[in-house]
Amino acid sequence: VQLQAFGGGLVQGGGSLRLSCAASGVTASRSTMGWFRQVSGKEREFVAVFRWSDLSTFYAESVKGRFTISKDRTKNTVHLQMNSLKPEDTAVYYCAASPQRVINSQIRRVGSYSYWGQGTKVTVSS
Repeated sequence: VQLQAFGGGLVQGGGSLRLSCAASGVTASRSTMGWFRQVSGKEREFVAVFRWSDLSTFYAESVKGRFTISKDRTKNTVHLQMNSLKPEDTAVYYCAASPQRVINSQIRRVGSYSYWGQGTKVTVSS
């Protein structure tokens, strides 16, 4: 399984960025894919996840209403549209995937995901 993430960058507060994560070697219809982020010196934290089996989406409270996760099944890709970005969104964002359905109670756990992409840096200036 390989995850390729792209789309990070530098943006002013209030601006938008779109991250994408392309997966290979995983069956989309059974997988769970999404994004976590990490600030240096802190633990990796859940951002948003898309569960292919039932098309469910899950968001961290801090990004609800600003971020939207979506899928492109033909390309086995999930996108994270990030709007109204704040300086506190600055982090390295990591794409994550589980080859199987992750249940709701485990959806926000780092340990629920077997595969990780390279991080992509998002910097939001104030």
